[in-house]
Amino acid sequence: MRRFLLICAAVAALASGARASDPMATRYSIRQCEGSLTPYPENVAPEDHPDSLVAVFINHVGRHGARYPSSSSNCRMLRNALMRADSLGTISQTGRELLRLTDRVIRLTNGQWGALDSLGMAEQAGIATRMIRNYPELFGADATVEALSSYSPRAMMSMYCFTHRLDRLNNETTFRTVTGHCTSPLMRPFDTVQAYIDFRDNKVWEPTYDSYFEEECPTGAIMRALGSRFPFDNADHVRKLAYAEWAVVAGCSAMSVEVDPLVYFTVEELNAVWSCFNLRQYLRYSASTVSTVPADIASQLVMNLVQTTDAFIAGEHSTTVRLRFGHAETLMPLLSLLRLRGCYYLTNYFDTVAQHWRDFDIVPMAANLQLVLFRSRNTGEYYVKALLNERAIPLLPNIDEVYVPWRVAKDYMMRCVPLEMQ
Repeated sequence: MRRFLLICAAVAALASGARASDPMATRYSIRQCEGSLTPYPENVAPEDHPDSLVAVFINHVGRHGARYPSSSSNCRMLRNALMRADSLGTISQTGRELLRLTDRVIRLTNGQWGALDSLGMAEQAGIATRMIRNYPELFGADATVEALSSYSPRAMMSMYCFTHRLDRLNNETTFRTVTGHCTSPLMRPFDTVQAYIDFRDNKVWEPTYDSYFEEECPTGAIMRALGSRFPFDNADHVRKLAYAEWAVVAGCSAMSVEVDPLVYFTVEELNAVWSCFNLRQYLRYSASTVSTVPADIASQLVMNLVQTTDAFIAGEHSTTVRLRFGHAETLMPLLSLLRLRGCYYLTNYFDTVAQHWRDFDIVPMAANLQLVLFRSRNTGEYYVKALLNERAIPLLPNIDEVYVPWRVAKDYMMRCVPLEMQ
């Protein structure tokens, strides 16, 4: 065992040194290294548009807001190891602080695993407030807002927080809401598309991830917490505990628990563990050279966005705003299938993913894609503007213009959908 611990320490030291000199290593901020557990951006600027255009319709696809940890697995794994270290007398002072933090998270989250918290409610209310202030013409006595969510309680509550705020600001608007398993083909295609179920069950992505995780996941932080004499089972056990420690610490901001990650990690360690989590999400829910299936599952959602926009233009319904509430796993495939900037990246060099595909930019808590349809006052032509997390983003690749004629945008979006999925 002593020999194993010495090997672990040597590996950790070598990995730390290699990481520091690695040209692919990132140096993102502490907040960014929370990844998709990051709360929604603050101080979002008001949206504006040319006077020659009037907003007439919005398609919105959003993630649920900030939440408690989705399961107890990381907390329990970490706590069990810390309690064992305490009983064996190997635990450090940092480990005792980590144990207190873990116990606090478990206590606060008991009975609320995965539930939307007060911060998540405020995030959805904030997005709703900005929507009605940016586009007041879409809300009023003649307006109808239709909303749907996945059956997940946190997605359902996000929908109700959003529509509740809209109603508080203009209670003349008519609201219609739908939730339940009937929305899964749009909001949870990862549960309904057989090609993806096969991709998941056959573990197509795991060899690529496992190789990276084994190479890049730093173990220094967890070894400092548990103590140099802690009897780890094997090197894989050390890495899994290192990941669990990051998950517990990184998840605190989303539940409004104050914590200084630098008590437990160096900035380099945070970046390294985050890069593992980031790659895991990239491989599972985005197009990659491993498989395009994770992006293709958003095909029905893309077609729904096109069809509802076309139906509005044709005068087939009077709904001015359509809201959809799902998950990070709903948005990542959608944004990748549409090949939006920063959301689509193909490479055979997976150590470069963290530089080009960043989950904290793409799917923070309450992340959303808004497609705002405008009509020209002068010509009557329709244009669409895409906003990712309420910031304008070009819809078409290699073109910086954010106002795109709907006929052009529609053609592009449908070409993104594989023929066999149409």
